[in-house]
Amino acid sequence: MKTREAIDIEQIRGDFPILRETVHGKPLVYLDNAATSQRPRQVVEAVKIFCEHDNANIHRGVHMLSQRATEQYERSRKAVQKFVNARKPQEIVFTRGTTEAINFVASAWGTKNLKPGDEILLSQMEHHSNIVPWQMLCERTGASIKVVDVTDQGELDIEDFKRKLSDRTKLVSLTHVSNALGTINPVKQLAELAHQAGALMLVDGAQSVPHLKIDVQDLDADFFAFSGHKVYGPTGIGVLYGKYGLLESMPPYQGGGDMIRRVTFEKTDYAEPPARFEAGTPNISGAVGLMAAISYVESIGLDAIAEHERELIGYANARLSEIDGLRIIGTAENKGSVVSFVVDGIHPHDLGTILDMDGVAIRAGHHCAQPLMARFGVPATARASVAVYNTQDEIDALAQSIRKAKELLS
Repeated sequence: MKTREAIDIEQIRGDFPILRETVHGKPLVYLDNAATSQRPRQVVEAVKIFCEHDNANIHRGVHMLSQRATEQYERSRKAVQKFVNARKPQEIVFTRGTTEAINFVASAWGTKNLKPGDEILLSQMEHHSNIVPWQMLCERTGASIKVVDVTDQGELDIEDFKRKLSDRTKLVSLTHVSNALGTINPVKQLAELAHQAGALMLVDGAQSVPHLKIDVQDLDADFFAFSGHKVYGPTGIGVLYGKYGLLESMPPYQGGGDMIRRVTFEKTDYAEPPARFEAGTPNISGAVGLMAAISYVESIGLDAIAEHERELIGYANARLSEIDGLRIIGTAENKGSVVSFVVDGIHPHDLGTILDMDGVAIRAGHHCAQPLMARFGVPATARASVAVYNTQDEIDALAQSIRKAKELLS
């Protein structure tokens, strides 16, 4: 098994051309990976080669380019299947990203299965994309939402989860790793509890897939969603994993070409999953890029990536804790590659602007998690998030720039 020492950080950084950019005359320090990660040249080249040599529409085409494009698209599906350990490739549906995947489940599964009196269980730490689709669904069906509390440390309150889980709960939808706190939730344990209550479990894996080894069979998730651009791949491509029996029982999310077996003006017969849920021309080059991104991550090893990032976040917590007036929001014992913080007397947006002048890219705002910000009594936080290519020197640059901002605004 690979360890931290197995990572050649200079070689890895050399794979990411954008890291050689300068910002306001300063070397780029990119610490906004929870929003989107950068792409290695291997991903850029894979998309470029596809566009230059294989670009065509997929399925049904008898000419060579269409056949080659189809082969690559379906090979990408198999790569994703292996990456998350799904039982078969037909359990992998390509989407535009995590947001569309969750909306897809809300529309296709939720509209069919929920009724007044049913409940959906969420938590205070959810991203808006795992809140708003369920609110829209409840407006349509008469179902309601229950919200699990988060502790002062930023951990999911397991006892509150158990209290709010009931025979009325039809779906539990939770983030695997909080985008705003970095908290890693025990989704395997929570899925077991959900299933005991007769509910399904959807896991928002947008922040876990780039950093943790995922086994959807071991987690026993009914649905699992993630985005390509979080895992060193292109934007506009994502994945919904669903247990095949569930996908088979669900109506189409959208209608159009390629999701049918036969169409007449009287009746349409739908294709089997996953084609049933991939109406129209998909993001073919995005799927090719995602396959290359998965290959890149696997070449390094997720265990090695996780260890490297754990060390970086530990170092970041230590360095930032040395700064007077800085408070870290979210101190869960089991955390991912995110550190969120506030600095006395400085609005996070102002802090982010000053850091940018030093070439340090962080995220500042509510992180599409306004209920969580309200829970902690802050309008926003500054958030630094690391990836495999980040270094301790970059954490030092972050800390130095924060100190500079304090001096400027004191």
